[in-house]
Amino acid sequence: MTTRTTTGVHSGIGTSVGRPDGEPKVTGNFAYASDLSADNMLWGATLRSPYAHARLVKLDIAPALAMAGVHAVLTQDDVPGEPRFGQEEQDQPVLCDGTAQYWGEPVAVVAAEDEETARLAAAAIVVEWEPLEPVVDPDAAVANGAAFREMKIRRGDEEAVGSIVVEGFYETAMQDQAPLGPEAGLAIPDGEGGLDLYITSQWIHVDHRQIIACLAMDPDQIRCHPAGIGGAFGSREDISVHIHVAMLSLATGRPVKMAYDRTESFVGHVKRHPARMWYRHEADDEGNLVKVTARLVLDGGGYAHTSRAVLANAAFFTVGAYRCDNVFVEAAVARTNNPPCGAMRGFGAVQTCFASEMQMDRLAEALDMDPLDLRRRNALAPGDAVATSGQIIEGSLPTIAAIDAVEAIPLPDLIEGDDPRLLPGGTGLTTPASSVVRGVGYAVGLKNLAFSEGFDDFAEARVVMTTSGVEVHTAAMEVGQGLVTVCQQIARTVLGTDRVAVVWDDTSQIGSAGSTSASRQTQMTGGAVHAAAVGLRDQIIAAHGGDELRDDGVYLKDERIATIDEVCVAGPVDCLVQFRHPETFPPDENGQGDVHAGFVVAAHRAVVDVDPELGLVRVVRVDTAQDVGTALNPQAITGQLEGGIMQGVGLAVMEQLVVKEGVILNPTFTDYLIPTFLDAPDVETRIIEEGDHWGPFGAKGIGESPTISSTPAIVAAINAATGQRLSKVPVLPGDIAGSG
Repeated sequence: MTTRTTTGVHSGIGTSVGRPDGEPKVTGNFAYASDLSADNMLWGATLRSPYAHARLVKLDIAPALAMAGVHAVLTQDDVPGEPRFGQEEQDQPVLCDGTAQYWGEPVAVVAAEDEETARLAAAAIVVEWEPLEPVVDPDAAVANGAAFREMKIRRGDEEAVGSIVVEGFYETAMQDQAPLGPEAGLAIPDGEGGLDLYITSQWIHVDHRQIIACLAMDPDQIRCHPAGIGGAFGSREDISVHIHVAMLSLATGRPVKMAYDRTESFVGHVKRHPARMWYRHEADDEGNLVKVTARLVLDGGGYAHTSRAVLANAAFFTVGAYRCDNVFVEAAVARTNNPPCGAMRGFGAVQTCFASEMQMDRLAEALDMDPLDLRRRNALAPGDAVATSGQIIEGSLPTIAAIDAVEAIPLPDLIEGDDPRLLPGGTGLTTPASSVVRGVGYAVGLKNLAFSEGFDDFAEARVVMTTSGVEVHTAAMEVGQGLVTVCQQIARTVLGTDRVAVVWDDTSQIGSAGSTSASRQTQMTGGAVHAAAVGLRDQIIAAHGGDELRDDGVYLKDERIATIDEVCVAGPVDCLVQFRHPETFPPDENGQGDVHAGFVVAAHRAVVDVDPELGLVRVVRVDTAQDVGTALNPQAITGQLEGGIMQGVGLAVMEQLVVKEGVILNPTFTDYLIPTFLDAPDVETRIIEEGDHWGPFGAKGIGESPTISSTPAIVAAINAATGQRLSKVPVLPGDIAGSG
């Protein structure tokens, strides 16, 4: 089941390589976007709507302009180019265009000599509003035709019936990505009418496209640079400060910096879509799935962002990692006046995995069958058809191997004694060990790799041999996932040298590497680096008259004719590659077709301790078996698995943005709870290596899958402990104690 790739070069693929950004981040010496500064710099601040839906009646900027130290106050009337932006649909005004569509929508921006003056000036702007009734119910919005996208999946025989039927209604909350680093950016005029922008981003080229359109500038006038990011998870997919800070810099002719505080960050980026999902599973007496019927409604909030893609993933993974010949799904993502939603780790698949895995447990109960045996019986494998789209799975997909591997991990011992740190109530001393009930639950998750539905997905990379070694040039965003080490390892292995550095280019120097999202960068940018390194290797061999490049030089029939040092001195030589994944296609009117480039699967097992009387839960352990294709960096994979599980824990038992009439009631880390080290479960991982049909050395991206099935595994464990059928997340104490 597991194989290890080895290489003769130090720190090549298959080895656990330390991250070059690790030490500066741990010691506090890493430069994040919010740390950047420039001489003669101004500070920017934003005035935002206090209503989820309101008409702008009056906007008087004169009081702000009259303040000492204020250099510019800009509104929608000052946007020089296209008045709206958006990654997929250009529907959001740069600044409020007369009607606020969500709480916190930007209305005006200010530049001043210091941050405090900028914020005071923004507060001094005189605004009058006419409040409007907000649309907050996504079901009602869809019924009234307010949807960013609607989809139908029709596959198989709608008249098919199973002898065993289970139905359920499920809900997932609005979850925040909660990056520790807030949104920030620095714009620096170049003295020739253009700008250099240093911004938090997951895709600087798509940001660049929107920025130049709104500023009415030529592409070479604006250069977007990667900047240090303190976490992303989808929150950096969309524009935040980008256009605002650029407008202020152009208006003042000076560098301008903007950095959100924590509360502003909560309204300044998109969230995970909350979802309402109705499911009906039908199976025969042996447990074979016969038909799945579902209705999905996601809440997209005020503007489109990436809602279309999120809905597609939810719909296409309605059934999860299982075969089923008859599937009928209606799915919609509503336009409301709630906070805008977009990509978050596992986008779309997280919501439907929770519902479908709860359904599989209910079906196993109705069949009086072991839940894992039911999953094995229906598990997808290479050559099977995906239940929703009918696409035949190519490459590897070790679903049963993942289930078997996670089941084989030894279970932890029961708690002994009354150490409060090991009890559901913690140091609150609420729960004695005698009141604790333990539960074990399982879940399996399936996710697509890279972009789907015929999207022209590519990544560009340049590999250069210089006199000091090899440089890998890319615009791919390193958001903390360890892409820099993967790029280095691939180039080291192909070119046989330890001396590899990654250079992050701006938008004027290299083409797009695509978004750091959708579990794509290891395969896409990694694939581009691999192809460019191979091309460079072939050039080097040809230039020296050899037939092979080894770790220590160029050889011809086992005779070395040039050392690596000699090869470097003869540089520079470079190779530029644009890498594309296997072709995908838009689905037909029934949602059918080859819509995905590949798939990845994971299985989770959760162990929880519950105090049923008080409804308190301690997540003791979450173990996982993860399909990785080929492991390029095992230590980095383990880090991704552990981090993803923590976000799954958060959604399962604590994370929820509380929204009332479109207003977020808990936009701080005081009130929005995320797991801390004290909440972290023990984790044991099993890495399953079955090389895939594309991606460097057979590797797969795995950034999202740790989050997808960890949440339902935890809820399944709570259900096992309490005998309940909990159907929404997060599971709060009242959900357990109130149903006792």
